[in-house]
Amino acid sequence: MKLPKGSTLVVASHNAGKVREIFALLEPFGITVKGVGELGLPEPEETGETFAENAALKARAAALASHCYALADDSGLAVEALGGAPGIYSARWGGAARDFAVAMKKVQALLVHLNKRDYGAKFVCALALSDPTGAVEIFEGEVHGDLEFPPRGSNGFGYDPIFVAKGMTKTFGEIDPDAKHAISHRAMAFEKFARAVLV
Repeated sequence: MKLPKGSTLVVASHNAGKVREIFALLEPFGITVKGVGELGLPEPEETGETFAENAALKARAAALASHCYALADDSGLAVEALGGAPGIYSARWGGAARDFAVAMKKVQALLVHLNKRDYGAKFVCALALSDPTGAVEIFEGEVHGDLEFPPRGSNGFGYDPIFVAKGMTKTFGEIDPDAKHAISHRAMAFEKFARAVLV
């Protein structure tokens, strides 16, 4: 599957932070990018059991509805001491309002309750590209690190203020967005996507 310059690509997400990051990553490639929000497309229920399954489900739904290529991201935080949770439920840990301040407190409370001292974690991203017929390709990326509390920084979104990537001292919430784009799970998945798909 190839995506030539001048193509229109629908980003299948209503998460403003994700859409902003994907727009920034696609900007150099001469692709016209539209969000599902501006097209008035609903987001399907995420019924998959993995990041890849949920990304594929969202990309396919957007592609079939818009008759364009569609790119979906499903990503989240996997904490080793919590058996990989919150995982695919990362956003849902913030409750109905998707409040990540609530979600980060929940992660911290569980770690304290379990008396865990190892705060190893990783961010995982699965990008799914669907063509207008519903055929899908998946590209995955991970970045490993540790959690630190209390949250620090107002850059990024989601769990960024508690995640420190290996070899770094600042959280994703503290570093410059361009620095995050260079090393993030989404950037790693996007690099695979760009090599395989963008021409």
